[in-house]
Amino acid sequence: MYSGAISAFGVGVKVAGFKNSKARLLSEGQKEIWRRLDESIEADARYIWVHAASLGEFEQGRPIIEKIRKERPEYKILLTFFSPSGYEVRKNYSGADCVCYLPFDTPGRVRRFIDKVNPEIAIFVKYEFWRNYLHELWRRQIPVYLISAVFRPDQFFFKRRSAWYGYWLKWYTRIFVQDERSRQLLHSIRVDSVDVCGDTRFDRVSDIRAARKPIPLIERFAGTPGKNKVMMAGSSWPEDERIYAEWFDRHPEIKLVIAPHEFDKERLDTLVSLFKNGAVLMSEAQKDEALLDGKQVLVIDCFGLLSSAYAYCNVAYVGGGFGAGLHNINEAAVYDVPVFYGPNNEKFIEAGEMASSGGGIPIASKEDFERMADILFYNDRERETRGRNAGDYIRAKIGATDKIFDIIFPS
Repeated sequence: MYSGAISAFGVGVKVAGFKNSKARLLSEGQKEIWRRLDESIEADARYIWVHAASLGEFEQGRPIIEKIRKERPEYKILLTFFSPSGYEVRKNYSGADCVCYLPFDTPGRVRRFIDKVNPEIAIFVKYEFWRNYLHELWRRQIPVYLISAVFRPDQFFFKRRSAWYGYWLKWYTRIFVQDERSRQLLHSIRVDSVDVCGDTRFDRVSDIRAARKPIPLIERFAGTPGKNKVMMAGSSWPEDERIYAEWFDRHPEIKLVIAPHEFDKERLDTLVSLFKNGAVLMSEAQKDEALLDGKQVLVIDCFGLLSSAYAYCNVAYVGGGFGAGLHNINEAAVYDVPVFYGPNNEKFIEAGEMASSGGGIPIASKEDFERMADILFYNDRERETRGRNAGDYIRAKIGATDKIFDIIFPS
């Protein structure tokens, strides 16, 4: 039944591709897998296979990939993605020897893929539970690890009617979880090859801050540090803009930088027209910096700048919490700024912990945002204290990558 459902999903992707651009990218990417593997995989090389569903999971897996590159250069790395939003952004990632989509999880494709790559080790990131891949790796006695995982009581592994899914977890050689609650949940279904190591995203955002490069255009827009005040809205959705836009219309002295989660032309046109005190696209300002003059809002309409752009703000807002799910609040907090985020954050341990520290500011409405924005932008001591709390929280969580690496590769 599972394999039949996966096959049906593949057919559905092809059909959806006639109208949906993401489905089309996935369908076309699936066709390219075997050619890319034929061109890139060396028969006599030793491979570690790392799989990340999308871009966020890639950022969690990246510290492990880069530590393997540095400490175990005898291995080559294959990186796979399931989602176009990960693959299309990172298909040229230089830290891997080959990057491709993950073939759909049907028995024939699974055997063909593993025969071709013949990995010595497989590493899955956070929420990757592909039944046929796990079973085939287990059957061939290839070590397979799950890193930065989080488990919750509402997942199907822990429900009576679907508890048989829990057997899949026994095929992992070891599971590295973020917290003790996850370990206890796994213990309740007799999965005990588990270590509490934390979340590798904290290591990643720390590395990003250390290696960040200046962004002159944003620096010019933001103005003199300490004089002008700026909010950075990262991974913003329309639902998020409905929360904060009106407050900025009433406070033209506070600047706003927005990195929308998606930026097709219609989305960008709507976003620019939303703010009455003037907004400009970064791509346009790069051609003529004078367009920045007199504008309250700068919209970043390209990939790759968000994690460094947070360095220019006094307060951050991370999107997704009023929709499908919260984006990465750690990459903002690492710059010692307080972070707003919406209520759909229960799947993210850091959201609750950062709120408890005082550095995270969960909100449930426009009124919540406006009340706290009035405080943070006009009370320097409150803003700076909450910002330090956010940064201290991040620094206290660093170290998961080394713990995981030392267990996978014991000295």
